[in-house]
Amino acid sequence: MIERLENIEKRYQQIEQQMARPEVASDLKKLQELAQERAGIEDLVTRYREYKATDRALAETRAMLDNDPDEDMREFIGQEIASLEVQREQLLGEIRIALLPKDPNDEKDIIIEIRAGAGGDEAALFAADLFRMYSRYAQVKGWKTDILSTSESGGIGGFKEIIFEVRGKGAYSRLKYERGVHRVQRVPVTESSGRLHTSTATVAVLPKAEEVDIDINPDDLKTDIFHSGGAGGQNVNKVATAVRITHEPTGMVVVCQDERSQLQNKIKAMSVLRTRLLDIERQKQESQITSDRRSQVGTGDRAEKIRTYNFPQDRISDHRISLTLHNLPRIMEGDLDELIDALTNTDQAKQLEAQLA
Repeated sequence: MIERLENIEKRYQQIEQQMARPEVASDLKKLQELAQERAGIEDLVTRYREYKATDRALAETRAMLDNDPDEDMREFIGQEIASLEVQREQLLGEIRIALLPKDPNDEKDIIIEIRAGAGGDEAALFAADLFRMYSRYAQVKGWKTDILSTSESGGIGGFKEIIFEVRGKGAYSRLKYERGVHRVQRVPVTESSGRLHTSTATVAVLPKAEEVDIDINPDDLKTDIFHSGGAGGQNVNKVATAVRITHEPTGMVVVCQDERSQLQNKIKAMSVLRTRLLDIERQKQESQITSDRRSQVGTGDRAEKIRTYNFPQDRISDHRISLTLHNLPRIMEGDLDELIDALTNTDQAKQLEAQLA
């Protein structure tokens, strides 16, 4: 491991030297590539340098212990050694995690698709609650959200389906564990007798595909333009702005009608289509991964019931890691870090275990 870290630090130094050269500084594309590579290893290099400094300090302090006859001073030095040993082990653990293989999608923007499952109107209301929860979390993180498509449910404030984009550094790395079936247990506002209902909604989290990620043949697309429906003001039905794009090889259909501009709806529809097609390719690849990889947290099995939100008991349970938390209203307001940190830590622990086996 140390040899690998030395090579990474050496590469970091080479990048800094290259970026300082006039011919590179004037080449914007090359400069951006180097800056991106440097950013990818900078945190690891910083931790490794801290580790080396701590290791040197530990060796020097141990030498002082051997050479100082004063008992009080020896006790003080012993405490310092213990502190440095803890610090070194902590840095070593952070380095091991930083060396784990990176998900190439972690820094990408994402498209989240939430759909009402079993439970009728209550499932649609729960889908709206999940959208609000993720929107609040994105707001706290300083990320931008943009609704791409909605299908409302009977004027009750719920969604049969809502698709939205989240743009921000690390969006996929934080929210990728949310994909799956979410279950809610509560007394619906639509229930007059006060009976407890169980409903579900599905969440898909897709790394947003760029044009370079997947090639779409324009001849494979059928585009239909039609009038938008639903609420939206007096002009909503005067001009045909809604766009339906059908990818004929797969039969996949994407509809966008939330924007007033036909062009904007088409751009959004293509973004969703591109992302869905990339996800199909990703799933094909993931179907061939090893059993160890499939057993890890967040493998993307959308048929899996990943979490239960029990409102009468103020309890949220993540079934993948047997974690139970309380203060459900706070979590529904977007305070998700404790949940996501636990999932991330479990995933990293499994990867470390597999790496050391």
